[in-house]
Amino acid sequence: MLGRTYETQNCSAARALEIVGERWSLLIIRHAIFRNITRFGDFQRSLGVARNILAARLDRFVEEGLMERQPSSENSPYHDYVLTDMGRELQPVIVALTHWGDRWAAPGDPPVTFRHEECGGEVRQQAVCHGCGRPVAIEAVEAEPAAQAMSPA
Repeated sequence: MLGRTYETQNCSAARALEIVGERWSLLIIRHAIFRNITRFGDFQRSLGVARNILAARLDRFVEEGLMERQPSSENSPYHDYVLTDMGRELQPVIVALTHWGDRWAAPGDPPVTFRHEECGGEVRQQAVCHGCGRPVAIEAVEAEPAAQAMSPA
């Protein structure tokens, strides 16, 4: 069995995948973001995920800070699982992954289109240079190790 961490790697992508890389994880987050689902039973019914798997994922999201467990209402035995800023910031990841899936994995037409609430235009993810503000092609992106990673030990 594989471990949960990559202790020998200094890689943010690997660390992020440890939190949200399992199949059900992004689907749960997707339903929380785009369907405003917060209740355990609603997640379970809409996704068809086994209760034990869902419970484990939601507990992990709370532990990692992606969600907060809040009482549903006064005197209610139920809880809501509410996204934190950290959890909501996965929205562009889900949009980008969905567009990739539409192009490379979906048979036929895309099942979902993301639209801007104000104007109705289609939302797409795009790499943009923080320095000049221009779009950047995939071929023009370099991965540069951080300064502290390059310094001698």
